[in-house]
Amino acid sequence: MKQTSLCYIENFGRYLMTYRGKKENDENKGKWIGVGGKFKEGESPEDCMLRETFEETGIRVSDFKYRGIVTFVSDIYETEHMHLFTATSDTDKFTICNEGELRWIPKEKVLSLNLWEGDKVFLKLMEDENAPFFSLKLQYEGDSLINTVINGKSMKDR
Repeated sequence: MKQTSLCYIENFGRYLMTYRGKKENDENKGKWIGVGGKFKEGESPEDCMLRETFEETGIRVSDFKYRGIVTFVSDIYETEHMHLFTATSDTDKFTICNEGELRWIPKEKVLSLNLWEGDKVFLKLMEDENAPFFSLKLQYEGDSLINTVINGKSMKDR
C-alpha cells in the first residue's frame, strides 16, 4: 500500500494548487491537486508533508494541521493512504515545481477546477477550520467515484 501526504497551503484566502501535466505516466495528469507526494523510509506523515511541500514549492510551512486520512481504492491504481493537511503561508512566492504548474487559486474557485470527484468531498470537509479529524474512503472504477465512506459510514446511507 502506498503512503502519501497532501497539503493545501493557504495564503490570503487562496490555496496553492498544482496542475499535474508535466509527467507522462502521472495518475493525476490533467487534474489539479494540493502539494504532496510519497513517504520515504522512516518518515511520519508530518515529515513527508514538510519535505514534499518544501521540495515542490520552496515554502517551509510551520503552521499546519493534520486534517484526516483518505484511503483511495481503485481498480487501476495501487491502494493509497493519503495523509491530508492544511497549512498557512505568509509568503505567496514559490519555486518552479517539477510535478506540475503551481498557481494560487481563490478557495471559492477550487471546486470548479478539474479535480478528482473524491477531492471535492474532502475539500468540503475541510471548509470548517475546526472540523474534527476524519477518515475518508474513496473507491474508484477508472476515473469514476463509485463509493464514499466517511468515518465508517457510507454516504449512500446519509
